Order: sequence, then structure tokens, then C-alpha cells
Amino acid sequence: MTEIPGDQRPRERLLALGPQALTDTELLAVLLRNGKVGASALDVSAKLLAEQGGLQRLANARPEELARMAGVGTVKAASLVAAFHLASRAREPVEPASDLHEAGEIAAVARPLFFGARTERLVVLVADARDRLRYRIVLAEGCIDQVPLPLREILNVVLRQDGRGFALAHNHPSGDPEPSWQDKRSSQVLMDAAATLGLRFLDHVVLAGEQWASAVTGATNR
Repeated sequence: MTEIPGDQRPRERLLALGPQALTDTELLAVLLRNGKVGASALDVSAKLLAEQGGLQRLANARPEELARMAGVGTVKAASLVAAFHLASRAREPVEPASDLHEAGEIAAVARPLFFGARTERLVVLVADARDRLRYRIVLAEGCIDQVPLPLREILNVVLRQDGRGFALAHNHPSGDPEPSWQDKRSSQVLMDAAATLGLRFLDHVVLAGEQWASAVTGATNR
């Protein structure tokens, strides 16, 4: 950005005036840091916003989509995705440990981790002895209509976090939360495996937007 006066560059404006004084294009330019041959970071940011159709759609873009754009690449794409997801997590209210007694509570706790997901994503919720949330993590991500259920990795996460119980949640991008027969069968296998380790398997909830259904009990909010 050598052609832009020093005090007018996005980073310097942010430090002097605060982020609220910057446009979306300028804030993106700060994250990108530099542009490409013949185009500044501001130019690349403006084109990125235009091609993605605005900030909200950009926030939901996948890393590989962003990386294909000239001047972005894999490193900058990863930085953008990380920034948007941090912003999403920062909006979550700070509350006492959430209860995981029922499928609806599990769905509510897991839902923020599906922000922007356009493929199936598997979330593990680790609980304490009173079935309250200790830890949550996105453990796996699959294609548009399936996600692997890695039994060993799931149990390892629970044990590493000193959990006493756990629940699973995954999403159906199709919009239908009805659990498949594979969801139900793998849930039973996981329940049996957890019991051998003295762990409580609380539930496996499938989400589709605001709707959810349990692959274990059959409970649903549809």
C-alpha cells in the first residue's frame, strides 16, 4: 500500500481511530495485510466482498473457496475464517455451565458450533458428574450428507477432559433432522463402548436449523 499516505492506511486508521471508524473493506484489508502484484489489500478486500455477495456470505464461506481467489491463498483464507469464527464465539453469552439433561438442552449448547456449516459436522459435548457442560469441540467434518463417527477419538476426548458423561450432536444440511439408521446404530455401539469405560452417553442429537431430533430417544421439536 505504498501509494496510500501512511496515516490513511487501514491499520494506522484502526490504531488511531478504533475499528468502528473503518469500513468493512478496510477491516478485511487489515486481516489480509497485503494484496498482490498490481492490487493493494484494499483492492483485494473490495473484490472479495463483491464476489462473495457481502460480509455475511463471506463469513460463511469455506477456506478453499476463499483460497482460490487471487491475492488470498490458503494462509489468508485460514486467517479470515478464524477471525469470523472467533467473532461468532465472542457473541455467545457467558453463563454458568449449561445442563445437558435433555435433548433440547444438548441442541441449544451445540448449535453455535454449527455456525456457517454447509457440510455435516460432529460436535462432542463433555459433561461432569452432574451432566453439566465441561467442554465442547468440533471433532470431525464430512461431506454434504455424512460425517464419520470416530468412536475411539470421541472416547479419548471425553477421558482427556476428565468427563463423566458426554453427548454428541451433528447437523443435517439437507434441512431434515430425522436421524438415519446409521445414526441410530452408531449411537448404540457408542453407548455400549462408553459403558465399558464407566462413562454415561447422554444422547446423540441431529440438528437442522432450529429443528432437532434425538437418535437415541426419538425426542424431537418438530
